[in-house]
Amino acid sequence: MSAGAPVAPGAEGVREGLVAGGAHGPGRLRALTAIVLDALENAAPARGGPLPAGGPEAVALSTLARCAPVLPEEGVGPEAALGDVVRAVAEGAADPADPACVAHLHCPPLAVAVAADLAGAALNPSMDSWDQAPAAGVIEELTTAALARLIHPTAPAPDALITSGGTESNLVALLLARERAVPGTLRVVTGANAHHSVHRAAWMLGLPAPVVVACHDGRIDPAALDDALAALAGAPLLVVATAGTTDEGRIDPLPEIARVAERHAARLHVDAAYGGPLLFSERLAPLLAGLEHAASVTFDLHKLGWQPVAAGVLAVADAGMLAPLSLRADYLNADDDTEAGLPDLLGRSIRTTRRPDALKMAVTFRALGRRGLGELVEHCVRTAHEFGRAVDARPGLRRRPGDIGISTVLFRPTVADALPDEAGDAVVAAVRRTLLAEGRAVLGRAQAEDGDGRRRLWLKATLLHPDAAAAELLPLLDLVTAAAADRAATEAEADGVVTGTVADRAATEAPGAEDTDAPAAERLSP
Repeated sequence: MSAGAPVAPGAEGVREGLVAGGAHGPGRLRALTAIVLDALENAAPARGGPLPAGGPEAVALSTLARCAPVLPEEGVGPEAALGDVVRAVAEGAADPADPACVAHLHCPPLAVAVAADLAGAALNPSMDSWDQAPAAGVIEELTTAALARLIHPTAPAPDALITSGGTESNLVALLLARERAVPGTLRVVTGANAHHSVHRAAWMLGLPAPVVVACHDGRIDPAALDDALAALAGAPLLVVATAGTTDEGRIDPLPEIARVAERHAARLHVDAAYGGPLLFSERLAPLLAGLEHAASVTFDLHKLGWQPVAAGVLAVADAGMLAPLSLRADYLNADDDTEAGLPDLLGRSIRTTRRPDALKMAVTFRALGRRGLGELVEHCVRTAHEFGRAVDARPGLRRRPGDIGISTVLFRPTVADALPDEAGDAVVAAVRRTLLAEGRAVLGRAQAEDGDGRRRLWLKATLLHPDAAAAELLPLLDLVTAAAADRAATEAEADGVVTGTVADRAATEAPGAEDTDAPAAERLSP
């Protein structure tokens, strides 16, 4: 660029202080991070709730107003770009740190984990070769060894891989089982409660569609599993059980399943993406009895582990199971380099370039220790039970019969029960969408068996906040009851149902007809 020529707003950063690493990068990063933190700090009050009001169209318009065009001909500069885009994303976020954001297995990350992730992003090691990740490779090895021993404490040579989450972990588990089955064709047998990624993995790997066995109360029926495996006698078999179902938090009867699998010479994989971190707690770990019999285990830390996405793990009882992942690429793990002592990292994943996700895990583990992590897990489980009791105490709400699954509570407004099944389910769905559109609450939905054996739609609260108190969640129940009363009356009139009983019942169950913790018009968030 010639002397005296005008400089585009973003161009000076190309020459001076653009990169985050090196001796001078952290200073520049500190200034830019301050802009990010200010935007985050201001976003929650501006948003006014767990997500922005107005629904998809309003969020899109607001975001476009701040961020379009995303690729201008001339840049606006790093400060302005950060201020605009981060503010737009933060104000338009569904914030899992808000007590009213409870729809999914979507945790609020710990501050220490986010800070560690910043270091990983700044250093930017790629975990596919030692010369890109010298110390990060050691951290990953320490982390995977600790997790492998946690999950398979009695196995002689366990190992674990870092993955992007449960979907990748399940895919790799099926891949390893498929390779072991060659030249036969692996048959996968799983429950009706299995995560959809199990079916997708079988499809991606060219395997026959999994055989689905019946569940009772959201858990695999061991007798049905026994029958299914007997019908497949002679084929290489993989049983996929679940420890923490997405919809209900149910844990399959792992000891019985392990015995059935062993009787039929089937390998066992357990998808414990949700429930696996119960192992951090000495009190709760017995809920996973039988997990030690699994050849492979999916384990996520961006659920009950409070890590930024992504933070998945696949643990195996025998490190030799990972041999099919080994391959050679001369520029990454040439034979002579490996023989000279350079570690071979390429076979540690189905991905090549990948982030140092073990870094944030390792920092969190060292910061809290197993006991500290266990206390956070216990808090979430305890809060779910307290929340469930609060639902039981509300005449306008009904909890799904049965035990609470880990930290997931299913419930529905009783006014929906006064309507025909389809209309009642429509009320439940509409309540959820209304609270979303108003920016008041982010609740999940789940189809699950009721006490009479019929499947109904339920609202779902998945409680993963590591320090939110149950009392902070109680206004959510008022919001649901009030929204349901309004919707039930509308549904009853539209369907031609005699509305007197429904309307009277709705009126008595709405907030205001009894003592409540917060007016229905208030948002749960400050």
